[in-house]
Amino acid sequence: MRKKVTATKKVAKKTSKKKVAKKKSSKKVAKKKAVKKKTAAKTKRKKVATQARKKSAATTGKRRKARRRSHGNDVDIHGIKPYRTRAGEGYMNEEQMKHFREILFAWKVELMHEVDRTVHHMQDEASNFPDPNDRATQESEFGLELRTRDRERKLLKKIDQALARIDDGAYGFCEETGEEIGLQRLEARPVATLCVEAQERREVAERQFRDSDDRYR
Repeated sequence: MRKKVTATKKVAKKTSKKKVAKKKSSKKVAKKKAVKKKTAAKTKRKKVATQARKKSAATTGKRRKARRRSHGNDVDIHGIKPYRTRAGEGYMNEEQMKHFREILFAWKVELMHEVDRTVHHMQDEASNFPDPNDRATQESEFGLELRTRDRERKLLKKIDQALARIDDGAYGFCEETGEEIGLQRLEARPVATLCVEAQERREVAERQFRDSDDRYR
C-alpha cells in the first residue's frame, strides 16, 4: 500500500514539474513574440521617418535645382518666367521690381497652400489608434510634417520682409555693403539680403564661432 502511495506521489510530482516547465516555456515564447513585435514596430517607425525625410529632402533639392537652372534655361520660377534684361536698363527698375514682387507672391501662395494641406491632412488622418506602436508611428510622421511646416512659416516671414523691401525701394541691395545683389542670385534666392561676398564672409565667421564654441564644451 505504501509503495502504491509513493508511486502516485512520484507521478503527481512529475506531472507538476511538466506543468511548471510548460508554463515557463509559454512565458518565454510570449516574451520573444512581444520583443519581436516591439522591434518590428520600431523598425517600421524608423523606415517611415526615413522615407518622409528623404521625400522632404528630394522636394527641397528639386526646388533648389530648379531655381539654380532658372536663369540660364528659361525654367519658370514659381510659375514666373525668368527676367530678360534689356540693353541699357538700370538695376532694380520698375519692371524688375514688378518681376520679383510676382515671384515672391507666387512663392508665398505655394507655401500657404502647403501649410493648409498639412493642417487638413493631420485633421483627416488624426485617429486614436489602440496599438501604441501605430500611435508612435503617426506621431513621428506628424512631428516631421510640423517641423517642415515650421521652416516654411519662417520662410513666409522672410518673403513678407522682402516684399516690404520692394515697397521701400531697398530690395536687391546688400544690407551690409549696399552693393547690388544681382538678378541671377535674386532669382535663385528671392529673399536674399546679402551679396555673394558678404554671405561668404558671414558663413566663414559663423563657422569660426562654432569651432571656437566647441572647444569650450
